[in-house]
Amino acid sequence: MILTLAVPPFASGPGGVIQSIDFAAIAVPLILACAAGLVLLLDAFLPDRPGSGRAVGLVALGGGLAALAATAVQGAQGVERRTFCVPASLAADGAPPPCSFVADRFTLVFAAVVLAAGVVVVLLSMAELATGRVPVGEWYFLLLATLTGAVLLPASRDLITLVVALEVVSLPVFALTALRRYDGRATEAALKLFLFSVVATAVTLFGASLLYGVTGSVFLDRIALAQAGPGSPVTTVAIMLMLAGFAFKAAAVPFHSWAGDVYRGAPIPVAALLSVVSKAAGFAGLILLLTTALGGRAATWAPVIAVVAALTMTVGNVLALRQRDAIRLLAWSSVAQSGYILAPLAAVPGPGGATAPGEPASAGSPVIGPAAGASIAYLIFYAAMNLIAFAVVMTVARREDGAELDGYRGLVRRSPVLGLGLAFSLISLAGLPPGLAGLFAKIVVFRAVLDGGLGWLAVVVAVNTVIGLAYYLAWTARLFAPAAPEPGRTGPVPALVAVGLTVAVTLAFSVVPQAVLALAG
Repeated sequence: MILTLAVPPFASGPGGVIQSIDFAAIAVPLILACAAGLVLLLDAFLPDRPGSGRAVGLVALGGGLAALAATAVQGAQGVERRTFCVPASLAADGAPPPCSFVADRFTLVFAAVVLAAGVVVVLLSMAELATGRVPVGEWYFLLLATLTGAVLLPASRDLITLVVALEVVSLPVFALTALRRYDGRATEAALKLFLFSVVATAVTLFGASLLYGVTGSVFLDRIALAQAGPGSPVTTVAIMLMLAGFAFKAAAVPFHSWAGDVYRGAPIPVAALLSVVSKAAGFAGLILLLTTALGGRAATWAPVIAVVAALTMTVGNVLALRQRDAIRLLAWSSVAQSGYILAPLAAVPGPGGATAPGEPASAGSPVIGPAAGASIAYLIFYAAMNLIAFAVVMTVARREDGAELDGYRGLVRRSPVLGLGLAFSLISLAGLPPGLAGLFAKIVVFRAVLDGGLGWLAVVVAVNTVIGLAYYLAWTARLFAPAAPEPGRTGPVPALVAVGLTVAVTLAFSVVPQAVLALAG
């Protein structure tokens, strides 16, 4: 369905300005936004009775599933949809009009990852909210708002929409982190996240303003066209500032120090949200920026990405080695995983990578060569494997000493489903059989780095993979260690469903990894 809107001051005459809105293109974020509004209305008008919170949660879950179904339908159609485009009368001579929103393959892949992870987070939230310490309506509204921003971000094709979508992802997370009543640790975590994020946003906006000043356009494909000539120092500064802003979202070194305290202080569903949804949104924006707008300046940013990737995986793994707290270990492990995702992007200038200077990336669509495809594939594998761990930790932490690693001793005997699920997750993250999903993910990254001619970075990836084995296998060994006999207890049903779903998806990825590789490439 197309709605045509005329802008009155310019609508008269043959050179009038006509902008059309394709509602099919924006169906996914529109569904999420409507679900968020419905959640607020239900929370306001439903009587305060037992079960009303569960009804609100089911509406949020239905909104996420409906958006995921809409994404699948758009992907099956195979049609690239564009909207919020500059009218043809104002476009440059002979060039297709730039658009602010593009629903292409890249957008749909990231939307599917974000929404699938969002469904798992909603299930974990149902278990979290059963304690009654968190207002239900506000929680689900903020969660759906974050998911809305996360699906908008990969579709953004101009700097303004990109930054606004990034903030729509970030702002609700501050409130979600501090929403648990009378929890000083959660409040502290929210404040730290807020302060770091505000600085990162200011840096990103400064970089975007410089980039606009140099190129004269906010559209990513037009920025690429404007850089046909030699670069200027201002362009280099703008690129570095933009990279710094997105590095914060990915928890990359040196913008990683918030991760441990924030993950530990936030409710576990929010920590899962940060580790997968927020990270996926950050990488979507980074890949868009590098491949669509700055492909011609790869010589400037690729060495920086390589160094940041090496530092991120090394610092994350070394800090994870020292942890005795399960959530802090997952936090620093998540930082290390960001390094693996970043590594192939440093090889983008290689075969099939970035465009030539001044060559637009298919009128606003990112160039997904083997290098960027490897990063996307690793992110998909990582999302499934990591959510298993958070789902199990969520279940265990509610009913026993799930904060410390020693609290998981003998979990396989006390609760075989949870223990084996967590063991499978950790083995997969380590990249060992039978967790073939993690093994394939590591191989894809290693091959992309080698194909890009970055032998030293491949060595760093290999060394860090070995370092990661230490803490993943140490935690796994605790799961099978003998412990005092305890009666088996079941966890909340939504959390157990989340464990089952994530394990099933990771098993599927282990059996048919080529499906993920084809989707990402």
